[in-house]
Amino acid sequence: MVDTPLSDSAAKDPSRLRLALQSDFIYQFKRSPVAVVSFAITLLLVLSAIFAPLIAPYDPFDPGSLNLMNGFSAPMTPNAFTGDSFWLGTDDQGRDVFSTILYGMRISLFVGAAAVAFAMVLGITLGLLAGYVGGWTETIIMRIADVQLTFPSILVAMLIFGVAKGVTPVEYRDQMAIWVLIIAIGLSDWVQFARVVRGATLVEKNKEYVAAAKLIGRTGPAIMLRHILPNVLSPVLVIATISLALAIIAEATLSFLGVGAPPTQPSLGTLIRIGQGFLFSGEWWILLFPALTLLTLALSVNLLGDWLRDALNPRLR
Repeated sequence: MVDTPLSDSAAKDPSRLRLALQSDFIYQFKRSPVAVVSFAITLLLVLSAIFAPLIAPYDPFDPGSLNLMNGFSAPMTPNAFTGDSFWLGTDDQGRDVFSTILYGMRISLFVGAAAVAFAMVLGITLGLLAGYVGGWTETIIMRIADVQLTFPSILVAMLIFGVAKGVTPVEYRDQMAIWVLIIAIGLSDWVQFARVVRGATLVEKNKEYVAAAKLIGRTGPAIMLRHILPNVLSPVLVIATISLALAIIAEATLSFLGVGAPPTQPSLGTLIRIGQGFLFSGEWWILLFPALTLLTLALSVNLLGDWLRDALNPRLR
């Protein structure tokens, strides 16, 4: 059988997946051991948190499954009363530490990802408005951002959390605590997104494609969303990746201070706060393993964000 020119061209035409796998981005990723390892660890922790109900051997927040006699069991050591053995030990209430870490990591990742998404949407919106509209709109938005930058973000988050919790009815505080925490962290982190987007918008709005969009009758919101926004997303994605690690740490800090996730929905920060109370009495595992999990998660996400920043920087290519 003789191949026609059409069949030859079809055979030589690679698929989109193959083109993606052969891109410079994937090539740089494969040649960076730090990026590969950090991505693998991050993916493992995220999947472990998502499928915690299937992976965890116990449900640590089901009172019916708890046995107080299993309290303070050391890792991989049979309990003196029940004979039960736990991989990472148990806490004072007999909850399996491994299971509490998986469930607590779900809260930490959810709060961190939701807070970054909220900060990103708010920051991109205000940054586009400041850069494209200019005038008093830009002045007001940027002065608010400058004022907020004078305060540590954790203090801003604590202030917002305290105010929001104060106006929330008492009977709904535990149910709304996670959402209030997300809003507090998001409102404390929107500034960096706004400043980056505003600077990129100032450059993009003077280019020819924006002038062409104006000539054909595009409105301001349409130009910002359909033309300028896609061209300013690269630095935003890098900031979002790095901000995820910072948001997870901020959530853990707030929960450790007792103003974050409620005891009924403990995060890694809450588990660390609980374990800190038993550190000097010899039950070191209650604090150590949640702290190591938080450190590993934040470090792997941060390293992945650092590599992504370098990979998307055209000056380093």
